[in-house]
Amino acid sequence: MRYPVLERDEKLSQQRREFFDQVAPQHEKPGPFKRYYNARLKKIVGFNIPPGSSVLELGCGTGDLLASLLPARGVGVDFSAEILKLARERHPELEFIEADVHMLELNETFDYVLLSNLIGDLVDVQRVLVRLESVCTERTRIIVTDFNYLWSPLVKLAEKLGIKPRQREQNWLELQDLKNLMALSGLETVKTGRDMICPVNIPLLSPLLNDFVGSFPVFSRMAVNSLVVARPVRKREKRDYRVSVIVACKDEKGNIEEIFRTVPKMGRGTELIFVDGHSTDGTVAEIERCIADLQRLNPALDSARVMVQPGKGKGDAVRMGFDAATGDVLMILDADITVRSEELPKFYEALVGGRGEFINGTRLVYPMESEAMRFLNMLGNHFFGWTFSWLLDQRLTDTLCGTKVLFKRDYEAIQAGRAFFGDFDPFGDFDLLFGAAKLNLRICEVPIRYRNREYGDIKIDRFRHGLLLLKMSALAYRRFKLYRGV
Repeated sequence: MRYPVLERDEKLSQQRREFFDQVAPQHEKPGPFKRYYNARLKKIVGFNIPPGSSVLELGCGTGDLLASLLPARGVGVDFSAEILKLARERHPELEFIEADVHMLELNETFDYVLLSNLIGDLVDVQRVLVRLESVCTERTRIIVTDFNYLWSPLVKLAEKLGIKPRQREQNWLELQDLKNLMALSGLETVKTGRDMICPVNIPLLSPLLNDFVGSFPVFSRMAVNSLVVARPVRKREKRDYRVSVIVACKDEKGNIEEIFRTVPKMGRGTELIFVDGHSTDGTVAEIERCIADLQRLNPALDSARVMVQPGKGKGDAVRMGFDAATGDVLMILDADITVRSEELPKFYEALVGGRGEFINGTRLVYPMESEAMRFLNMLGNHFFGWTFSWLLDQRLTDTLCGTKVLFKRDYEAIQAGRAFFGDFDPFGDFDLLFGAAKLNLRICEVPIRYRNREYGDIKIDRFRHGLLLLKMSALAYRRFKLYRGV
């Protein structure tokens, strides 16, 4: 819906345009405060927007932030003619458009739309957010940075002292107010964050406060900047996709036939791929027997096959299965069938219905059978669920539930960016979770009922694997909270 433009709002916008034209020279040569702040902002925004993307920045100013993102296509929009003169001189490789973002009209869509510290200067925030629909696809991510309202008195003081360029009266919005405006405008928040307790460069102290102290929840509320990543919420046209179900297995012979019998047909069809980890109990032979008897066991399945992984570990097996999959949707099903195959359609519907873009199972909502999870494992799962919710800025209750579902196109993007984290994960769960969070995919959890294992032995060593999880937590902290790449 487009809202009528009020005459009062037009006058306010004109006053703001004239003001920014007047202060344009202040933006040509930023002082030391502004240089440090800009460098930090480039680091944070660059973490969320990969090079080579198509990027639209609203309120682009001199275009320095947009240029730092190395976009394949970069378009900046600003209503100040004087500031855009500077932008075109500095960054001739980018396109700049003189326009009021309240009346944005572009016949183009982008991978990312960036509003960096623009919200505070808008006459009508909701009007601008609503108009973003025309430049977005369902895959577009909207990145918004805004000043923390708690810093209002200090920002005004910095302007009076000439440390910071003057601004007109600002909209000092709380983070929750901004999220609410996004919801009203048809945008769903994917994640939020805060950064920069100390916006000036003080040797030793600034890195300590910004990289370490400011990353913890209580202290982060004092940070200068808030960040919101959002996506458009649209009613999707119903489509059916082909599904590949990947089952990593080792010594699971007694569970194989039930998997064959119970994996349902989903979408346009379902293929079943087993990746064996050098079983010694006849698992591969049992899979081959069931493949030969597929029409009797489960005629709804399109096909089934088995491979033996060259390496070891579930992560290696899952990657092998994903690479071999022909489906549009990739699913992981644990061979111990503690999560029943009949639960898989819930995951499929959550994905294709747009509820999320990375669907993760959670075993910690419904009551579980008495021997399904040992007490220490339960405590560990709750602890790491809280830890990774904080680290990834998206809610997770059960990081180690083996059932995970995503589109193959998103897996390929995760695979392409794997070097950012390295080959660190023998489980396969965190390789996918970290990659999904780095791409700002919306993570959605589907509760399932966790059953007792009926055949075979538990493969988890709680203490050895617990140490591995702590190492992964440390890696996630360095990558997601300190914004440190490879």
